[in-house]
Amino acid sequence: MTNAGTFGALSTTAAADARIPARHPFAAHLRRAEAAERAAAHRDWTPADGALPSLYLSHGAPMLFEMADWMTQLHSWARALPKPKAILIVSAHWESAPLALSSVAPRELVYDFGGFDPMYERMRYDTPAAASLAAQVAKLMPDSEPVHAHRSRGLDHGAWVPLKIMYPNADIPVLQLSMPTHDPDRLLDLGRRLRPLRESGVLVIGSGYMTHGLPYLDWAHPERVPGWSAEFDTWAKEALARGDVDELAAFRAHAPGMPYAHPTVEHFTPLFVTLGAATDPGAAPTTAIDGYALGLAKRSFQAA
Repeated sequence: MTNAGTFGALSTTAAADARIPARHPFAAHLRRAEAAERAAAHRDWTPADGALPSLYLSHGAPMLFEMADWMTQLHSWARALPKPKAILIVSAHWESAPLALSSVAPRELVYDFGGFDPMYERMRYDTPAAASLAAQVAKLMPDSEPVHAHRSRGLDHGAWVPLKIMYPNADIPVLQLSMPTHDPDRLLDLGRRLRPLRESGVLVIGSGYMTHGLPYLDWAHPERVPGWSAEFDTWAKEALARGDVDELAAFRAHAPGMPYAHPTVEHFTPLFVTLGAATDPGAAPTTAIDGYALGLAKRSFQAA
């Protein structure tokens, strides 16, 4: 990327990206992102912008780097928002209690996947140090719930894969916060505690997948959308449009398509952090991305 050599942490990311084959879809995405930045620099957030929205995004696996349309949607969404001062992300792939934060300094990424091209395990996303953000998060937590600061844990693929697509220059401080529970009420409360971060230009993200029934996909026909995936997505879309947080919280009992849509629930529950961090969790959020990939619902939204 154009500004990848600004300081050392960025050059490691750019050097790794330079080794991606030129014909790979992600290499093409990087070229498109660089062209967009040359045409109009991404505007930095300022206090005059007010609070940033909180996001829920369906993140996909490393195969997302091969899906040009989805990458373009994610990058366009990021550029439609002011460039945040920092990012705090809760991923489906780090379930840990008590609450914990990833390292404040760039560390080796967590390559928590298998069966993909080894190229993806050579990718880097070395963002600037995030000590200031860690201090902000710690101050928002009650004395009864201190935050453990990891010295060596990097970002897992639920964090670095979508962020590398949305903010490929790796020039924004990023921290990952563990998901300590799957109880919707407790996650809504966690989101409420994080809400003040948005007013200081921090982008709060819950990263999951609107449907995630991998064991039940028809891999011989990946273009087909299973009924359980479409039904769950429609139910979630309608509940979100009504601002019906109680209905969403009762997903285990009320959502059609369960448990096929979520045989385990960690890809849906980050949504409650997102809603909790919203100014009004009961207000209808704005859908940024919908549709399906490999039969799974890509629904992603922002809440004001």
